[in-house]
Amino acid sequence: MRRYRFPSVSTLVCLVVSAFAGPVQAGPAPPRVSALDMAEPGTLVRVAAADDNFDIDMIVTFSGKCATFRAAGQSLPCRAMKYFHGQGGRAYFTIAIDDPTDKGHILSFSGEKARREKNDLYELTIDQMLLNSKDRPRVNAVRVPLVKPANGICRQSGDIEKKLITAVSCTATDKDGLKYELEFEADGQPALVQTIVRESADLAKRRKRLRALTICRRKAVEAEIMPRDSTSYIIQCLEDGGVAVDE
Repeated sequence: MRRYRFPSVSTLVCLVVSAFAGPVQAGPAPPRVSALDMAEPGTLVRVAAADDNFDIDMIVTFSGKCATFRAAGQSLPCRAMKYFHGQGGRAYFTIAIDDPTDKGHILSFSGEKARREKNDLYELTIDQMLLNSKDRPRVNAVRVPLVKPANGICRQSGDIEKKLITAVSCTATDKDGLKYELEFEADGQPALVQTIVRESADLAKRRKRLRALTICRRKAVEAEIMPRDSTSYIIQCLEDGGVAVDE
């Protein structure tokens, strides 16, 4: 048995909202959803090194259903669940509430102390509940969640190394005595683990130009452009795509 103590880190803020897509619902007979439908394909997510809105280093997308989801005693439908891990160690089990009037209606169980036992159990001690919605104030165009001190725990079971998570359960009580409960059942599909990679603006620009150059060369071949005309064709293609030729 190993114990970990993580230092605090600022909350994930806008990345949570943009990371969710696809329906999962709490209650009886909810529809199943594939992990690939709940996040962008691939295991790497690149963000600008200077972007302070992104302070996490890992996203885990679970495939399955919310069997139970209650907030402040109210049963709510959920459309997706993800795990976020901050650069400094703070972690979040985050649920997107299925609210047609508010795509940013989100709740997170969050904590800094975690424990992993062998390969089949991960526990996160909850010390905060984060509540976000369209009614929350904005700071730099990003809605800031309400952070409520809380006590509780989240347990994730299954084969962690193979990403075959079977279930996630969370219970917590905030400082006002309001209770929160989650029972998530996986559907047998592996979890999708994405690593956040921070890169400089220059590297991102070079990557963009290389991608555009590859596309333009392919277009030249498909259009059967003569070799003597290919350079001018590719230059025009890059300029039409908003990529400076001398970058």
